[in-house]
Amino acid sequence: MSGDPGWGFKSPLAHVSSSLAALELSNSTLTLIAIVAIGLSLVAVVYAIANAGRAGGAVGGKVRLDDALRGILQGHAEHIQRLERAIRALHATDKKQQIEIEGSVRKVALLRYDAFEDVGGRLSFSCALLDERGDGVVVTSINGRQETRVYAKPVTQGVSAHNLSLEEEEAIRRALDGQTAAVEAG
Repeated sequence: MSGDPGWGFKSPLAHVSSSLAALELSNSTLTLIAIVAIGLSLVAVVYAIANAGRAGGAVGGKVRLDDALRGILQGHAEHIQRLERAIRALHATDKKQQIEIEGSVRKVALLRYDAFEDVGGRLSFSCALLDERGDGVVVTSINGRQETRVYAKPVTQGVSAHNLSLEEEEAIRRALDGQTAAVEAG
């Protein structure tokens, strides 16, 4: 059933497709159609060249920009300049943040231990809190039966001007080595 898409009715173009199948053109008619198409193409090309010469070019081959194109290009140039300024501002902010990040506590190590033989449970600890350069503080808590003492000693480039216990030195070493999750008995 020609022209029936399967929905129970005939397509309105059924008679057109059957008549196109029966359409045969002679060689002279096909040649005439080809010549007319080529002629129309040539006319279109000549028309496009003539219009392009009037609108886009001046005497001497220099290209003239019309106002719309000039406006678009100026808008893009201004947009690029704004983006460059924004990038410079972001770069300056990035430098400031990098300095702040380097000065923040980034290297941490905690060492737990029994400071006295008669006190168990590893309640004493030394904790090193250092920045990227190894500057910061080491905090030590010594827990005994009757009292608890807490010490905080400054650290500069991984070294302290104060006397350090073995546990404090170990906490600083672990922090500088990047052993941030170091929690062990001494």
